[in-house]
Amino acid sequence: MSALSPRSGDHDRAGEFPAKIAESLWNHPSDFLLAAQKVRDSRKTIAPWRAAGVLVPLALRPPSPGSGAGPGPADAGYVFQLIKRSAFVPQPGDLSFPGGLVDPILDRLLRLLLVHGPLPTVPPPLRQTLSGRGRSGAGAIGRLTALFLATALRESWEEIHLPPGRVRFIGPLPTCGVTLFRRTIFPLAALVRDPVALRPNREVERIVEIPLAAFGQKDNFGCFQLLFSPGTGADPVPSPGFPCLIHREPDGTEEVLWGATFYIIVQFLRIVDRDYRLPDWRSGRVVQRTVTSAYRTGRPS
Repeated sequence: MSALSPRSGDHDRAGEFPAKIAESLWNHPSDFLLAAQKVRDSRKTIAPWRAAGVLVPLALRPPSPGSGAGPGPADAGYVFQLIKRSAFVPQPGDLSFPGGLVDPILDRLLRLLLVHGPLPTVPPPLRQTLSGRGRSGAGAIGRLTALFLATALRESWEEIHLPPGRVRFIGPLPTCGVTLFRRTIFPLAALVRDPVALRPNREVERIVEIPLAAFGQKDNFGCFQLLFSPGTGADPVPSPGFPCLIHREPDGTEEVLWGATFYIIVQFLRIVDRDYRLPDWRSGRVVQRTVTSAYRTGRPS
């Protein structure tokens, strides 16, 4: 069963695809413990790193009325639910996952609610794992996973009003470092159960859903470049090329997925489907975006 076409004829088959994802993610060695230790060690330096928990939401879209026998890549199936960042936050215009920095007090309290409370977010078989009992490495990874899941869910509620009770945690993904912002991202994959009406706050311009199947289509990939404006009338300086996915919305507009969010999804695909290979993006279309200092800071409200 390919990660890019999970039983396309019958959307979920009693959760077979989410179960495959969970098995693959939990069998993959976690780097949460090592990455968290590096963040803690960096606090002793003049340029410390910070930890962020992000949700990687997968939602199942049924076929639209009159579309035929079963869902196809452009019509139905699993989608990644991403946010397009507004002009009031850093990285305006970028696509990212909902999430943010850890609140050391609030998120530790929410972690206890997730593991021991009534919410169905953490399936019973995983509760013992995330309870993190004992001082072993597995126990520490479980506690960290629960902490970053609490952060990701809290931020998802604040940013897009995604109810935690509609989310079912699947498993952790490898971390990702963002040097420009000195942050380490701890991603948590989750299934969004049943259609949810999402309401973005001022930090989010809009919700963008990218089909899982889009990552298997070569024509969707290209080369992304940032053009940094020197601010002195000189020509912008291009960055090295980065792989990107060019997503076309139903209304014809295009959104470009690149950077850390792109990397996290590719890691997800490689873990779930060992045969997955990133298409040749260097031969695709070149997409350029000019950025200013507001890219790092966001414009004031």
